[in-house]
Amino acid sequence: MSHTISTPIPSTSIEAKVEWEGNVCVLTYDTLDVHGITSSVGDDGAGATVVFIGTTRNSFKGKVVTRLEYQAYSKLAIRTMADIVRNTYIKQAVKAVSGTTHSPIRYAIHHRLGVVPVGEASIVIAVSSPHRKEAFLACEQILEEVKQKVPIWKREYYEGEDEKSAEWKANYS
Repeated sequence: MSHTISTPIPSTSIEAKVEWEGNVCVLTYDTLDVHGITSSVGDDGAGATVVFIGTTRNSFKGKVVTRLEYQAYSKLAIRTMADIVRNTYIKQAVKAVSGTTHSPIRYAIHHRLGVVPVGEASIVIAVSSPHRKEAFLACEQILEEVKQKVPIWKREYYEGEDEKSAEWKANYS
């Protein structure tokens, strides 16, 4: 007689946080605190703080969205997020040294995991800088790279459709 022992496979979608020199990257199941995240990049030398808030919208391609669900390969995702911030900082610092721009001061990326209801934030990116142009450019660059490179997947649930038919999608769609 053979016995099968069922051992649950641990989730790779776990909370994670990396902090260094006033910068932070976070993966969390908690509701994102936009004010707290924005405050975390504050600096007396910053004349601008740019914040991007990505929220769950109520429709996609004519379908009514009821919620999103996010999963990540968190160990790689948090490392990739931190690399994106470091690389963005380096690119901006090189431009600052050449005198063509000012370097942003602080960065924060927070991304939700799990279920995110319609109207709630799934990602918040905040960047502070001496001037607005650099903060806007850095924020947009970080967003695009996070969507393209970070191993986070989303699942959209639609009104009137069987939940079992909801498909996982890459986060850049």
